[in-house]
Amino acid sequence: MVAAMASFTTNDTLTKAVSAEMNIGQILLLRGVFALALIGALAVHRDALRPLKSLLIRPVALRGIGEIGGTLTFLTAISHMPLANAAAIFQALPLVITFGAAIVFGEPVGWRRWLAISAGFVGVLVVVRPGMAGFSQYALLALASVAFCAVRDLATRSIPGHLPSVFIALLTTVTVTSAGAVVLVPLGGWTPPSAKAVGLLALAAVFVLIGYQCIIQALRSGDISAVAPFRYFALLWAIGLGYLVFGDRPDLPMVIGAAIIVSSGLYTLYRERIRNKLRPAATASSLPPDGL
Repeated sequence: MVAAMASFTTNDTLTKAVSAEMNIGQILLLRGVFALALIGALAVHRDALRPLKSLLIRPVALRGIGEIGGTLTFLTAISHMPLANAAAIFQALPLVITFGAAIVFGEPVGWRRWLAISAGFVGVLVVVRPGMAGFSQYALLALASVAFCAVRDLATRSIPGHLPSVFIALLTTVTVTSAGAVVLVPLGGWTPPSAKAVGLLALAAVFVLIGYQCIIQALRSGDISAVAPFRYFALLWAIGLGYLVFGDRPDLPMVIGAAIIVSSGLYTLYRERIRNKLRPAATASSLPPDGL
């Protein structure tokens, strides 16, 4: 799980680095081409291909919409704000999913978890700091990405079991790559990329697949309740890579807010373990969108 978080954060770092050279639509299109080649080969190898009409299944379509919205807003956010701040906001996603599951699926949530969710949202406000010095409007895009990804993950729960996970990943990659092609022109059109940028995006796609393989191995070989808390290493990786690559130094409000969010998330995991309702899907629910 720690290696998976490192891989996903490295993908975000590489994408943020390339965003200075090309717009988000071009990034999604180029990275998507590399990801399609890799995930397509994996789907063929596992005999996981199914008819494309599966996109018309409501939960699959809803998952695609959530991933498209989450990817566009998240990549725009990290292009204009410190990586660690965006990662801190994103740690609230498991809390939003718990909230959404209670509203959409009627899952019982006790008063302790409601308090944890409320505290987590307070932590988000501390990181975002609306109306205060240091506020960035792009933090609102990070919050919008959290909402989109909550839709994505809640929809994933309703996808029919006969559809292989690799095929769902392939469908999602197709939709996000297509969305990149659609928004390419409105965002400024095509810019001839440098060989370095193309190489970084290809490397980013590889790190995404490495991350997913690591997460699958973690879920298969480890106890879920023991593995899940290690997803919060994503925040530490984001702080470290943000400092090393971009020179970003986390300030006090960001540290305090992140600590509140992570503490709330860990307590929610603990309560879910007590109630024996910790699902494998929950361990991956704090992952940023990446088109897969």
